Amino acid sequence: MNEDFSQTPKADRASLAGKFHARFQRYRNLLLRRWWVLVLAAVAAGGLQYWRLSHALPVFQSVGQMIVNIKLNISQNALYSEELGNFLGTQAALMQGKTVLNHARERVATENPGLAPQSVAVDVSVLPKTTIFVLRGTATEPVYAQKFLQACMEEYISLKKEMAAHTSDTTIAGLTEQIQKIEPEITKIDDQIAEYLRTNDAVLLAESGVMNTFLGTLYQRGADAQSQFDMLNSMTLDQSLLLQQEQQPAMLPSAQSPGTEAIGNGSVLVNTGLGQQVGVSAGVNTIGTEYLSTKQQILLLKADKQRLEEYLKPLHPNVVALDETLERFNRLLAIYRDQSNEQLEAQKDALAVQIKNLKKQIEQTGQQNLELSRKSAQYDRLKARSQRIQALYDQLLNALQSLDVNKEISPESVTIYQPASEAQPTQPSLPHDLAIAAFIGIGLGLGLLLLIDRMDDRLNSVTELQEFFDEPVLGQIPREEKRSIREEMFLLRPEDDRLPFVESFRNLRSSLLYLDSKVPYPRRLLITSSVPNDGKSIVAANLAVSLALSGSRVLLVDADLRKGHMHERFGLKAEKGLGQMLTQHLNWRTLVLDTQVDKLKLLPRGAAEMNATEFFFTTDMETFVNQASAEYDFVIVDTPPVMVADDAASLAPRMDGVLFVVRAEATSSRIARAAINLLVQRKARVLGLVFNAVRPGANDYHDYARYKDYYNE
Repeated sequence: MNEDFSQTPKADRASLAGKFHARFQRYRNLLLRRWWVLVLAAVAAGGLQYWRLSHALPVFQSVGQMIVNIKLNISQNALYSEELGNFLGTQAALMQGKTVLNHARERVATENPGLAPQSVAVDVSVLPKTTIFVLRGTATEPVYAQKFLQACMEEYISLKKEMAAHTSDTTIAGLTEQIQKIEPEITKIDDQIAEYLRTNDAVLLAESGVMNTFLGTLYQRGADAQSQFDMLNSMTLDQSLLLQQEQQPAMLPSAQSPGTEAIGNGSVLVNTGLGQQVGVSAGVNTIGTEYLSTKQQILLLKADKQRLEEYLKPLHPNVVALDETLERFNRLLAIYRDQSNEQLEAQKDALAVQIKNLKKQIEQTGQQNLELSRKSAQYDRLKARSQRIQALYDQLLNALQSLDVNKEISPESVTIYQPASEAQPTQPSLPHDLAIAAFIGIGLGLGLLLLIDRMDDRLNSVTELQEFFDEPVLGQIPREEKRSIREEMFLLRPEDDRLPFVESFRNLRSSLLYLDSKVPYPRRLLITSSVPNDGKSIVAANLAVSLALSGSRVLLVDADLRKGHMHERFGLKAEKGLGQMLTQHLNWRTLVLDTQVDKLKLLPRGAAEMNATEFFFTTDMETFVNQASAEYDFVIVDTPPVMVADDAASLAPRMDGVLFVVRAEATSSRIARAAINLLVQRKARVLGLVFNAVRPGANDYHDYARYKDYYNE
């Protein structure tokens, strides 16, 4: 499962836990029933192993040791290397490989012609924290075992030499082939660079950076011009002139100019001549400066007039002269204002033309710069590719010149530390071998049990029952062992000490009485099962007894007209019953028998009737069912199994409901499902399932026996 268990809803977690415990319980019950299969499998495997060991020929073992040097001094380790993590396992596999063993067998045959070949088992192990390999050769002939193990070690050394030589030759050939492939590529890329430089001036490509700088300058000038233009549009004339005066300050006169004159009390008046510009530096807007200066003089004259009017009359010569001067300065101020406005508009027009020209120049320069950048990038890619190919070529050439695997790998990297010793007889470990065989047998037995379980669809627990069927489980009846040969001991009785058995039928009774609050509880019940021996008759009889003990008037009807023996369970004799009522049209009331249970009556089957199904469709049967249900609180009908006869399927539609009995560890879920589907097809109302003969030790069975002390009190 890929889902987080903590995020699973509580109902789903309970269902998963129930399924797990049900499966565990199923396997536990399987082991309790079939434990002898495991014992038999273990004994058989152990016996077979003992027989094999007792009849096996004596074996001899020779031991040798080899040291394998891990460090390989090779230039360009990336070209030839062995993974250190798997080195030991690789060498052990090579020592036991077919190549070494076949060559060792040929060597022994060549060097010892008179020695008969034998089958030798070679085992390789490594001493802890070392690279010392321990080789063991086991055979039935001691001399051959020793010769063969020594030949294996020598052939392994030869194999390592061949592998090193082959690796060296292969590496050199591969490097040479790669160099030959790269050389044409180097020539080709050089030709491409030369052709590109021929069609594109190298000086022009170098100007790409200068063009970027120039383009940035144009962008900056355009931004400055646009900012100045926007600022002039948003300012008044006085603000513009003051700003220009701050940026280019005029040089004020340090002394009184020749064209000034004194008025009144020392007031200074600037000469009104339009052509005079006093103390103005080159490049300064003189008209704007004169405008601001004239405006300032007017303010001063107004202040002097206000002061003179405090003690002189309006027609006083000084006042009249001052008024004339003010009028002359006002005319001069108007002239300066018009000229300043004209200059300001001209400046705006000049800025607009400058912005337009800069934009056009930026666009043209940008296109040129884009083309230069594209050509420069293409040239850089060609150069980078040329450098990569050249670097790879140089690396391969250096590796080819410096690689000499045959000189670097020497025979001393693999040495025989201890030659093959004289073969000694070995004794098998009988307990160890028998234990292994027994475990193997147990494993095979478990596999057989699992296979049997996969083929077995019998139901072992309520959880499995709920998993296979949609119908509710109304009750669980525990398995009760016989106390005597007489089967009627299974019947409930007053003051019964079988607490789980009694309480299970009380629970079933309550489930029927409180089945559905919207529908009246069923009073005409049919009890059946899928196949014989599921315990339906016992369930029917004990359910009737339980209802009668609760004070209800109950009529128990044995409708199994072929093999029913319900009267025997109650210790009664009956020559006539339901069968004779249907065939001879007798009054059913005269055939009803009293039982030892108060308020419980029994209508036996009477003499056997082989063609019973046809009688269930007569009006006598319908009349009997209606009359019996009117006189009794409950009418419980026991019928043959559904899959054996058609009696149950024919009677079920006349009943208020059907209780379907399923026997634990006996009833096939497939057959039970088919039987229930047949009842549903006949329009029968299947109230639910009764799980019979449940093993008390089942994990999902509620054992009432745990509360014996409560009942004793």
